[in-house]
Amino acid sequence: MAENGAAQPQGTAIKMNVLNQFIRDMSFENILAQKGAQGEVQPDVKVQVNLDAKKRAAEHQYEVTIKLVVDSSSKDGATKLFLLELEYVGLFHVEGVPEDQMHPFLLIECPRMLFPFLRRIVSDITRDGGFPALNLDNIDFMQLYRAELARRQTSEQPATPVS
Repeated sequence: MAENGAAQPQGTAIKMNVLNQFIRDMSFENILAQKGAQGEVQPDVKVQVNLDAKKRAAEHQYEVTIKLVVDSSSKDGATKLFLLELEYVGLFHVEGVPEDQMHPFLLIECPRMLFPFLRRIVSDITRDGGFPALNLDNIDFMQLYRAELARRQTSEQPATPVS
């Protein structure tokens, strides 16, 4: 029995292992160096995150992709500083997650496991690209998942006829 008095189901322990993680695709453009800006520029950084997950051929294996676009311009918007595009992939072995909960598990829990490594890569790339190291703020993958569900629901609803 669980603490709340409900019976604890047998054999429902969740097992998750990270089998591999890697950069699938990466591009970094130092636009500022190409244009040759004068003086110090105050950056404005915009980060866009997209997630994708799919089942692999092997049983209980899934591929989770974090697609990250980091766009930096001067605060006044007049000068583009850099553009970083990165696809970071994790291969996971997942067992014990009910089928109806697998989608949120893959798009919330798996990216949480990958994020510290992704943050380090972004920091290294921006530093090696000639800018101060960019330390990404934590990403709330739960909120990102909920926002995507809400966006899909509003786009799938049929338009209400106007009379």
